[in-house]
Amino acid sequence: MRQLILSLDALAALRDATEGSEPDLAAAATLAELVGADAVRLGVTEEMRPVRETDVRGVRRAASHLELRMAPAPSLVKVALETRPERVLLASEGRKGRVTSGPLDFRAWGSALPPVVRTLQEAGLEVAVLISPELESVKAAHGADLAALELYTGALADLPEEERRAGLERLTDAARLAAKLRLSVGIGGALDLPSLDGVLVAAPVIQRVAVGRSLLSRAILLGMDRAVRDFRERLG
Repeated sequence: MRQLILSLDALAALRDATEGSEPDLAAAATLAELVGADAVRLGVTEEMRPVRETDVRGVRRAASHLELRMAPAPSLVKVALETRPERVLLASEGRKGRVTSGPLDFRAWGSALPPVVRTLQEAGLEVAVLISPELESVKAAHGADLAALELYTGALADLPEEERRAGLERLTDAARLAAKLRLSVGIGGALDLPSLDGVLVAAPVIQRVAVGRSLLSRAILLGMDRAVRDFRERLG
C-alpha cells in the first residue's frame, strides 16, 4: 500500500499570516496520524520561518513518523541530528519567507553534499532527496548513495495539456529508472485530487505520495478525517 505523507507547512504560513498562535502544528500532526496519514512533514529553513524550532520540537513529540524537508546546510543538519526525524528529505530552500521548496541542485552543492548525506546516515537517519523527474537527476541521486528519492511534480501544475503529457512521460521514465536502480520512489509538489490519478497511472511504481496545501484546504471544509480518507482512497 502506498504511503501518504502530509506536509504541515501551510498551517505555519497561515499562523504567520494571521499573526496568531494557531493552528497548533503538534495538534494537527496528532490528528493527521490518528485519521490515517502515514507520516507528517515539516519544511525547515535556515531562518526557521514559517516553521519554527518550537514547531519542530512539538511535532517531534506528537508524531510517530516525522519527516524534515530541508536544504543540506550545516545549521539544518544540526536541527535534524537534534530532532531525529524518521526521514530527512534534502531539497532546495524556498524563497525567503516562503514554504515552497524545489528540487535539489546537485551541481550547486557539489562536494558539500556527500558529507551531509554521510553524517545523517551515520546518525541512523533515513535520507531521501527531492529531484526533478529527469533521468540525469535519478542517476545523480543513485550516485550520491541515497536509497530513496521524491520526484517533484510541482512543475506539472497548470501546464497546457500537450506539455503536461510530455511532463508525465518524463515522470514515467524517471520513476522506471529509479525502480530499476532499486530506489524507493515518492512524488510530491502541487498535488491535488484531480491531478493525482494521472500521476499514479503514469508512474505505478510510486510508493509514497506527499501532499500538503490541497489536503489541508479540503480539511478546512470537510474535516481532517474526510480529507485524509479521500486522498488515501486515491492511492490504491
